[in-house]
Amino acid sequence: MSDDAGDPNMDDRQVAEPLRRALGERYLTYALSTIMHRALPDARDGLKPVHRRILYAMRELRLGSSGGFRKSAKISGDVMGNYHPHGDGAIYDAMARLAQDFTIRYPLVDGQGNFGSVDGDNPAASRYTEARLTAAAEALMEGLDENAVDFRDNYDGTLREPEVLPAAFPNLLANGASGIAVGMATNIPPHNLDELIGACLHLVRTPDARDETLLGYVKGPDFPTGGVIVEPPESIAETYRTGRGAFRLRARWEKEELGRGQWQIVVTEIPYQVQKSKLIEKLAELIQTKKVPILADVRDESADDIRVVLEPRSKNVAPDVLMGTLFRQSDLEIRFSLNMNVLIDGRTPRVCSLKDVLRAFLDHRRDVLQRRSRHRLGKIDHRLEVLEGLLIAFLNLDRVIDIIRYDDEPKAALMREDWGRDFVRATSEADYVPPAPVASDDEMGLSEVQAEAILNMRLRSLRRLEEMELTAERDRLLEERSALEDLLEDEGLQWARIADELKAVRKAFGKDARGGARRTVFAEAVEVEDVPLEAMIDREPITVVCSAMGWIRALKGHIALDTELKYKDGDAPRFVFHAETTDRLVAFGSNGRFYTLSAASLPGGRGMGEPLRLMVDLPNEAEIVTLFPYRDGARYLVASSAGDGFVVPGDEVLAQTRAGKQVLNVRAPAVAKVCKAVAGDMVAVVGDNRKLLVFPLEELPEMGRGKGVRLQKYKDGGLSDATTFARADGLTWHDPAGRTRTEADLAEWEGKRAGSGRMAPRGFPRDNRFT
Repeated sequence: MSDDAGDPNMDDRQVAEPLRRALGERYLTYALSTIMHRALPDARDGLKPVHRRILYAMRELRLGSSGGFRKSAKISGDVMGNYHPHGDGAIYDAMARLAQDFTIRYPLVDGQGNFGSVDGDNPAASRYTEARLTAAAEALMEGLDENAVDFRDNYDGTLREPEVLPAAFPNLLANGASGIAVGMATNIPPHNLDELIGACLHLVRTPDARDETLLGYVKGPDFPTGGVIVEPPESIAETYRTGRGAFRLRARWEKEELGRGQWQIVVTEIPYQVQKSKLIEKLAELIQTKKVPILADVRDESADDIRVVLEPRSKNVAPDVLMGTLFRQSDLEIRFSLNMNVLIDGRTPRVCSLKDVLRAFLDHRRDVLQRRSRHRLGKIDHRLEVLEGLLIAFLNLDRVIDIIRYDDEPKAALMREDWGRDFVRATSEADYVPPAPVASDDEMGLSEVQAEAILNMRLRSLRRLEEMELTAERDRLLEERSALEDLLEDEGLQWARIADELKAVRKAFGKDARGGARRTVFAEAVEVEDVPLEAMIDREPITVVCSAMGWIRALKGHIALDTELKYKDGDAPRFVFHAETTDRLVAFGSNGRFYTLSAASLPGGRGMGEPLRLMVDLPNEAEIVTLFPYRDGARYLVASSAGDGFVVPGDEVLAQTRAGKQVLNVRAPAVAKVCKAVAGDMVAVVGDNRKLLVFPLEELPEMGRGKGVRLQKYKDGGLSDATTFARADGLTWHDPAGRTRTEADLAEWEGKRAGSGRMAPRGFPRDNRFT
């Protein structure tokens, strides 16, 4: 681009510069504009420009808290046309937020009409709603007519707008703020105004107060929707000290007795900025997916207040257990982040501590007090000048009347007259003597302001009582002027005045005022331990049915295991056993992994069920070796087709995820082949070659995971089946005719582990399986 700098065809208005610098400068300008004029609030009044302009425009429209309402469309139109050249939709949304008592702790706009709801409903269109200022908003703007803050030109230079509001209370913390800028963001929760003023008064008394001391006044956020803060005090202290952190906020609830041992939970306050409708949808989803089996139903019985009813499935579990589970799995508990990134003096973005923000507010209040005092001092000096002229006129009333009556230019004549001489009342224009010019400023000539005031004086004021009132007013103003001069010279008097103003604000908006009491309470987070699934489910008998193709279902009650059941075409029964809804079912795959699923989550028995592979992450190439209900204290014999195996404790087969838990390590082409509960003191192993080997169980190691040890040696083929039994009871199997046979004398087949074994006895099953 720089090569074109000498191009004679270029327009004189075009400037050639490197692309990197051009983009960098323009993006930096955009970033600064976003930070200062859109996203970050001012630490002094806690407002962004759009909110400040909305309040100022409403003030210009004379929409006071005791006056009438105006259409929101008129307000947003004035803001857009006079001060904020952006979309009216964005302006109206910002104004609506200032009117929502569930969003802002101390509303600054008094809305009439539909301004949205805690359900997440949007406000009605601006043509349907009306608004005016609240008393809190008027307190923020008190002093604008007294030169309390600087003004600047609006966007087109036709009007003036305040750079910051005087702010009679720390609005930044009282109402909070949030915003995202370029490379930075802010998120400040609302606080209780009474507590904030208490902290400010302490800072006035002790400017070098520690952050920990301020926490004796500001306990923590005070959200408009209430709730319970369960963040530890030490964490809250660190958050306010650094300006960054988070607060754990929970819904407020209570147990409601229904009689006969039945109860339900009623949620009366939900966390800040959580939409009630979405919260209920999430709770309903938890019920549908059976993630919280004890929760049977959720109902929204809210009217003007919040009332969400949670109905338990069983009365056997304590309410704290249910709520502890819901706190972990829903927005009944949230973490509200604090990032106190604000503009200091309206220019410098900085992450501030609680003390820094309060100090910025107090310094601003002192500046406002000084400016208002100087403004008042100027007004008093002007009035004293006028009063001095009026009193001169009363002392020389006849001469003033002569000048006004006979002089062609009475104003100039009054200014030329030497009021220190004695005069004789003129009876006619011929007797009138024009005043002589005043030689110097030391002589008693009137100023232009005094002369104008005398000329504007009414005839009815020419009475003795009026002169006495003017004298009394002069004395009062002189006394007030002296007090203002003392105030401007003494820093201690200034802070005392600021403290008095803060106390007046506390009286108007503090804890004793309507809506001023703290809404959010504090509590210790009692963490409820995970409750076993069986404790959260009503215990009912079921019959678990799993087909050869892996479709699983649960029939109510314990039916006969030989009952004929329907299956899909081409499918057949595989596993049928009795269980209870509180059981955990364990599936063992040919890949050596164990999978766990809840019996209560099985589909009902009206249909054909659902594929087990959809409930757990069982690979398509893996087969289901066995399926059984888990029992405490059990041990299991696991073995692969290669003839390796070991004993695994029952606790080691429970999986916590859908992916299952690897227990038996197998390497292709070997697969997991056997998983049976250990019963007895002997192990029987049979191979594909029909050779049987029996050896003591103590020769097998007990381990949680691994390949295991060799059970039986094979020249050809691999392991077909294995089982455990008690030596005293003998080894039992079913012969080809279906009869049960027991072999007590097993000396012929006993040997050491990893032996080859001998041919199975006559009548052993042709499929080489014990059961």
